[in-house]
Amino acid sequence: MDLKDLLNHTSEWLKGSGPHSDIVISSRIRLARNLSDASFPHWAGKKQGEDTLGRIREGFSRVDYLKKTAFLKLTNMDSIDKQFLVERHLMSLDHAQKTNSKAVVIDNEEVISIMVNEEDHIRMQVMQSGFNLYEAWNIINKIDDAIAKELSFGYMPDWGYLTACPTNAGTGMRGSVMLHLPALVMSRAIDRVLAAIAKLSFTTRGLYGEGTQATGNFFQISNQISLGPSEDEIIESINGLIRQIIEQENQARDVLFSKKSPLLEDRINRSLGVLKSARIINSQETTELLSMVRLGCDLGMVKDIDQRRINELFIITQPAHLQKIEGKKLSSEERDIKRAQIIRDKLNIQ
Repeated sequence: MDLKDLLNHTSEWLKGSGPHSDIVISSRIRLARNLSDASFPHWAGKKQGEDTLGRIREGFSRVDYLKKTAFLKLTNMDSIDKQFLVERHLMSLDHAQKTNSKAVVIDNEEVISIMVNEEDHIRMQVMQSGFNLYEAWNIINKIDDAIAKELSFGYMPDWGYLTACPTNAGTGMRGSVMLHLPALVMSRAIDRVLAAIAKLSFTTRGLYGEGTQATGNFFQISNQISLGPSEDEIIESINGLIRQIIEQENQARDVLFSKKSPLLEDRINRSLGVLKSARIINSQETTELLSMVRLGCDLGMVKDIDQRRINELFIITQPAHLQKIEGKKLSSEERDIKRAQIIRDKLNIQ
């Protein structure tokens, strides 16, 4: 697989085709698994890490669901390629920074990605566009079952799947939903919502997961408890919470649209105007302005730009994507100039 080919491909999570895609960007299910007879990655020496990597690669080669995937060793990638995969949500930032005896497995559609020797031996994920956790679960459950026929996983009846971090034991599942909540932020209700989420044993992170802050009004919400409830129970608890947040965001949008329409329309059009004319712009400002334009698309205030184009801009304007497009390393200023050019080209298309 040539990673540059992904530049011309819309990631599954950005297609905007799933249920409630105006608010829910994507749904993800992640499963953590470890081999029953190998040390956890952080305890393994170099030789054992390489042996585990080889065993997993061989096992994956016999799994039909993974026939159309690429097995990419991180030691063969430069820093831009690794950051590129982080920006596309195909692997974690931690995985990209510590590369010995590690790999990532990616399918052509960017639905499936598997990190090998991250915190656990296997961290597989399936992404779906919109509010679609059950579809993601249906896919990853089949993959998990198929891999389990080739590789023996660490498992105990009382503790479920054994994981490097005890908080992931049990099902080893993390369900995650990425939401765009500009109206709750603008109405200053978001802190109340996030506090309620924390009390319900869910966690909230930013656009790029653990260790990142919310930018551009994007929030990732996932379960904290994986031991005790079943996979279906975990998904249903997340679904119930997300339905409530969708309802609150819709109510906040209705209020903004009906009571503060001129102010909202002005902010959206100012954001669009800057994006269409800027000659230099950084990542943070881009994300914040695109968030407002996306809200304008959802509310029908912006009529000549579709949501998918806005979604695409969130990704291709990220630093590693800009450098992949240009085919070389760029300084911060060069990236800001290139970013502005790409945005103008995309938004000024009639």
